[in-house]
Amino acid sequence: MKVAVFNPYWDTLGGGERYTASLVSFLLQKNWQVDVWWPDNISSAIKDRFSIDISRANFTKLQPSKNYDLLFWLSDGSLPVSFAKKTIIHFQFPFTDVKGGSVGNFIKSRFYTFVVNSNFTKSFIDLEFHVTSRVIYPPVSTQTFVNAKKIPQIIYIGRFSNLTQSKGHATLIEVFKKIYRQIPGWKLVLAGGTTVGTDESELSQLKKSIVGLPINIVANPDFSEIKKLYSQSSLFWSASGFGVDETTTPLKVEHFGITAVEAMASGCVPLLVNKGGHKEIVQQGVNGFLWNTPEELGGLTIKLIKDNSLQDISPSAVIRSKIFDIGEFNQSFQKLINV
Repeated sequence: MKVAVFNPYWDTLGGGERYTASLVSFLLQKNWQVDVWWPDNISSAIKDRFSIDISRANFTKLQPSKNYDLLFWLSDGSLPVSFAKKTIIHFQFPFTDVKGGSVGNFIKSRFYTFVVNSNFTKSFIDLEFHVTSRVIYPPVSTQTFVNAKKIPQIIYIGRFSNLTQSKGHATLIEVFKKIYRQIPGWKLVLAGGTTVGTDESELSQLKKSIVGLPINIVANPDFSEIKKLYSQSSLFWSASGFGVDETTTPLKVEHFGITAVEAMASGCVPLLVNKGGHKEIVQQGVNGFLWNTPEELGGLTIKLIKDNSLQDISPSAVIRSKIFDIGEFNQSFQKLINV
């Protein structure tokens, strides 16, 4: 079988790129020929960032689609003209107002299969493109994450970029500033990449704002360092999309939240802003918490720490993470490709 894979965002190495790389890895395991339509071989960067080896894939410029049994196309809001035997259009973003229902798109969509990364994304894509998409959640190799001895540490993993979502680093810093004296010995770690879309002046301002506080910023950690941070941390915070109206500006909230799942697989208790795909990950009070205001995030954090209830919720977070395991992802795509 010959497969072509297109993703216009490889230079950002974010969640969509990990989703795509995971699919490429799965197809390579099946000994399919995989052509990644990208001018540079970035397999080493992908392995460093995501610990996914796709070095056997061919990186090449765009080729005639008719030469392929399968085309996987991560959309930027548009639909390609594809003559592959099967075409899967994947949406990582809940696009709106992109003329999805145009005559041309309507005709093309009758021949394609649509896949999205969450029910949140699905609710917008189905309406915009007049299709019935399938949800295949982003994959996490849950068995590779370690639930080690926990230290008094809160973590957030997310790019230092507001290219798509509003990541909310400043909000997390402000919340921690207000509560850290009530939780002595605790620290906050903000880790993530500085790829396309990073505002260096904004990152510099974040660094200035934490001087003298038990807050660390870790820029561009490799995947082994990220896993170590997860394994040690007791809590996972996220403010991604805070302050955004998810109904009118869905692109600016977290469409899923893969780092939250990784943290849960490592035994971290997640406290996530109550928006977007986060609501599909956490069951309130069972394996984590959803918050609506910074004051609520701070209050929940203090309560969990002082009540010593983190150890009771942590095992449930690990169990919940399993429904997003890469085995589920591979099985879903296997069924989809064989249809």
